[in-house]
Amino acid sequence: MVIRPGGEYGGRPLHFIWLLDCSGSMKVDNKIQTLNYAIREAVPAMRDEAAKNPEARVIVRAIKFSNGAQWHIATETPLNEFRWTDLQAEGETDMGKAFSLLAEELRTFPTVGRYLPPVLVLITDGEPTDDWRGPLQQLLATPWAQHAVRIAIAVGSEAKLEPLERFINNPERRPVRADDPDSLVRQIKWASTTVSDTTQGKPPTPPPAAQAGGSGSVF
Repeated sequence: MVIRPGGEYGGRPLHFIWLLDCSGSMKVDNKIQTLNYAIREAVPAMRDEAAKNPEARVIVRAIKFSNGAQWHIATETPLNEFRWTDLQAEGETDMGKAFSLLAEELRTFPTVGRYLPPVLVLITDGEPTDDWRGPLQQLLATPWAQHAVRIAIAVGSEAKLEPLERFINNPERRPVRADDPDSLVRQIKWASTTVSDTTQGKPPTPPPAAQAGGSGSVF
């Protein structure tokens, strides 16, 4: 049985994993540069939140997807040692391969132990160019994905919402929209500080801007 939040934590590992679109469309309007900047800016706030919750040991990694999917940060990196390496944008949007790669990793997590549910953050500006439904079903069938805090950020008005909604798989929460550089920075900072809620077994704090479906996109 998977251990859920509750009781004594005592430095329990909490895996925070980014799933990041670095397809060619992310070059438009400097979205990839804004994404890189936003993650670098979010790290101090993430550390501040983690410091309030010493019961959790936050481990950060990242998957990138364009033509295929690869670990951008493969090593299990403690938050206090985490340094961001900028992404470059090119190619397609193979989101399904990112789901498969993440599912493969989550299957290696122990089914009994002291892990806290992971935080999984998906960020994209377009729609998948590969088969994503089957891989997403496989991902959501893993016990740790089922109990994870799953967050999706739609960058600009062209982002297809269906895969993001299905990734979240919770009718009470929807993807959040980032329609300009400032809102993308805010949303990424919000997503990165959900570790505080996770350690306390609470749902994520509401995002700082309107949910996806707004207008007036700058991206």
